[in-house]
Amino acid sequence: MNPASMNPSHRTPAMPTSRPATAASPERPRGFARRDFLGLSGTTLLGGLALPGLVLARTTAAGSDQAAPVYEPHRGQPGKDVIWIPSPDKLVHRMLSMAQLKPSDYLIDLGSGDGKIVIAAARDFGTSGLGIEYNPDMVGHAQRNAQAAGVADRARFEKADIFESDFSRASVITMYLLPHLNMRLRHRLMALKPGTRIVSHEFRLGDWTADETSRINGASVHLWLVPGNFGGEWTLRFPQRKGPAMATLDVEQTFQNFRGRVVFEDFETTFREPKVAGDRVRFAFTDEEGRLRRFEGRLDGGSLTGTVHDDEQSVPFTATRNGNARVVGGSTPVTESDVFNN
Repeated sequence: MNPASMNPSHRTPAMPTSRPATAASPERPRGFARRDFLGLSGTTLLGGLALPGLVLARTTAAGSDQAAPVYEPHRGQPGKDVIWIPSPDKLVHRMLSMAQLKPSDYLIDLGSGDGKIVIAAARDFGTSGLGIEYNPDMVGHAQRNAQAAGVADRARFEKADIFESDFSRASVITMYLLPHLNMRLRHRLMALKPGTRIVSHEFRLGDWTADETSRINGASVHLWLVPGNFGGEWTLRFPQRKGPAMATLDVEQTFQNFRGRVVFEDFETTFREPKVAGDRVRFAFTDEEGRLRRFEGRLDGGSLTGTVHDDEQSVPFTATRNGNARVVGGSTPVTESDVFNN
């Protein structure tokens, strides 16, 4: 197989990592080891391995049986940028659980290989999805797997390059790519709709800190929520005992974190506990009356509305952005040196 013939499809380089290898089942040929093959017990191999990546299946032509090659991937096979290594079933389920997958979601798997994640999402969560895979043989293999699992109506696959594909429709992105490939995609992931969930097996997104990380048998799963843009200058209005209060917020945001100033007429202060989680924003500060106020609101373009809490009550607040939003740190394409230094 030509190493330049495939796109990353949940494969890793041929080098030691902290991720444990998933051995092929002793009951099936080695070519079945793509994330443990989803337990498709209804699929039976007739005959042995003919060539790497091929098995013999029985078909009927002109009234007689004849052997025909059927593609099967094999663990460690070379690809366009990486080799192909399967993810364990438990880890796949954890990825989808961390994403809080629902039937109303639309999942896109970047480099889908044999289709295991998209099929598991359809079978176990009732979620429709798309697998993007560069190798046409893998695409056909994934389509057969989806058909055998009875989810071909919800699990689709297409031959495409992930770096040229449009995945803006997704509410959940899954991937098992290398760090430098993740970095090449990061600005496009940051541009997705706020609240889109991104789940990666093992590899991170540079200095974009994950919102949650799990470990299973030494392997890691990372989750990020695409943050809304809270950067810029805002006018904040909320009630105090002496009457309506107004302050100016000066916000600089990097990924889901931000810093800045809260400016009143007679003083200014900084934010406590600042965080953007999807389209949700929270922060706190001590107001003019000396009360600690905690704000929780929903971001909608240049508007933020929600509830402010103190020790005694919860009341509504509003904030309006003055002028344009500022660019969020980490949302622009990275340099070539950044790609390989993270």
